[in-house]
Amino acid sequence: MNATQTLHAHLLQGLRKQFDGDAWHGDALEVILEGISAAQASRRMGTAHSIWEIVLHIAGWTQEVTRRLQGGEAGDPADGDWPAVADVSDAAWQDARRRLRELHQAVLVIVARVPPAELHAPVQDFRNSPDGRGRTVAETISGLIQHDVYHAGQIAILKRLVRD
Repeated sequence: MNATQTLHAHLLQGLRKQFDGDAWHGDALEVILEGISAAQASRRMGTAHSIWEIVLHIAGWTQEVTRRLQGGEAGDPADGDWPAVADVSDAAWQDARRRLRELHQAVLVIVARVPPAELHAPVQDFRNSPDGRGRTVAETISGLIQHDVYHAGQIAILKRLVRD
């Protein structure tokens, strides 16, 4: 296995583990979300985003990265950076969690299909570069992993606070 193939395998494994695997840093996001009720997920602690808002934020960025990896031009998530929680029912909370799982599975499929030789190619991004060259595919995938781990940590802290 060459270095690029190793990088591809490492990124795919990191993406899997941070969401529902045996992550080295602690519990994966799916484990952290277990046992959180809709009422707890929607509870705000001061000015901090709620667990539910963070879940919607993660889902939006997962969808946006998937779109970029399929050749779409970089932009913000379709529903915005921090979508509002409109319905705080148990069913809506379960739907939000289901959507997050589905989006995570979709990005895994796309990342698995990325030819390792394309990991160093740029994604389309005209926001900061007149020639449309943005971060590389590998940087984009790595950024999603870092993003999700960061927010999983926030959720873990909020989970403790909303249970008290």
